[in-house]
Amino acid sequence: MNDSEQAEQIATVGEVGIVESQDFVSSKPFVFESGGTIPELTLRYETYGHLNTRKDNAVLICHALTGNHHAAGVYGMEERKQGWWNFMVGPGKPIDTSKYFVICSNVLGGCSGSTGPESINPITGKRYNLDFPKLTVGDMVEAQALLLDQMGIDRLHCVIGGSMGGMQTLQWAIAHPDRVGSYIALACCARHQAQTIAFNDTGRQAIISDPSWLQGHYPDGKQPAQGLSVARMMAHITYLSETGMEAKFGRKRRDTVAREPFENYDVEFEVESYLRHQGQAFVSRFDANTYLCLTKALDRFDLYGTLGTLDEALHHVNSPGLVVGFTSDWLYPPQGNRDIVEALLRLGKDASYVELEMDAGHDSFLLCSPRLEALIRSYLER
Repeated sequence: MNDSEQAEQIATVGEVGIVESQDFVSSKPFVFESGGTIPELTLRYETYGHLNTRKDNAVLICHALTGNHHAAGVYGMEERKQGWWNFMVGPGKPIDTSKYFVICSNVLGGCSGSTGPESINPITGKRYNLDFPKLTVGDMVEAQALLLDQMGIDRLHCVIGGSMGGMQTLQWAIAHPDRVGSYIALACCARHQAQTIAFNDTGRQAIISDPSWLQGHYPDGKQPAQGLSVARMMAHITYLSETGMEAKFGRKRRDTVAREPFENYDVEFEVESYLRHQGQAFVSRFDANTYLCLTKALDRFDLYGTLGTLDEALHHVNSPGLVVGFTSDWLYPPQGNRDIVEALLRLGKDASYVELEMDAGHDSFLLCSPRLEALIRSYLER
């Protein structure tokens, strides 16, 4: 069986199959909300399905903090790792690529091909590092809008995303109300609470305190691995739930020989081994300065504004929306999601709220769930 026959076989069972990333490049200066500028802009993205002649079947997927543009499919027939939302995107799946033209881009400020802190500044010939302008979720959305302009897409059938992707989704509905047909925001919030900011800053301090950070000017391939690993471990705890961690790990111990002189402090419990693995794996695919940049952008996101009310920001919304909270999510608790919908309803907007009972914590939207899949499918088809 040749590659084309294999790809066709994959597609028949609901998979988008082999995909390739593309780069959108704008040679015009991009101006950030802070007033900072970069001389040019690149967004790496993937598409699945086909844009119809009316160009009204496009669905934009916005990824979370440590996600990227690779939402579905694989890059080769031998690759086993699928896109981060592969169970949700494909022919016959909830985000059905036989109906919709699906787009997912790595955010501005990211480190998976889009312009961010590790990118080369064409003016200096060196990486931006900490000279990368102050970033906001609004900047991410405006960069995506340029990508859609280039594609000739004036209006999206739907914008959908979870966590940081949910914040982008809300920003789309607010900043570009006439370009959004509908939106689905999962496991998100209107602004970070003090505890969330505290967790993020603890992670940032772990990076900054690593001697290898070098004030953000670490050489290529020699980033502050220990600090970034600890930051990931800290964040990953907030993505899980007590119930889920207890069920998966409990107090299970590992049969390992401790390394001297750390015999009293080496890995003893399964959960310790799991978190250290998560931290080490993260270092191989993410950039430390990017982590600083994106977490700060999340902390700055605030739909309450100076008046301390959601009404001022949300009164711009004119498209129907669905907001989904998860009972075990203690990073962005259900009440924060519910508050958004209550404000929208108070303003007379078409909005719905669904709270799903799942034990996976904040990461629930990234896991297979028949209830979640049915919910997204039905809302897209409404």
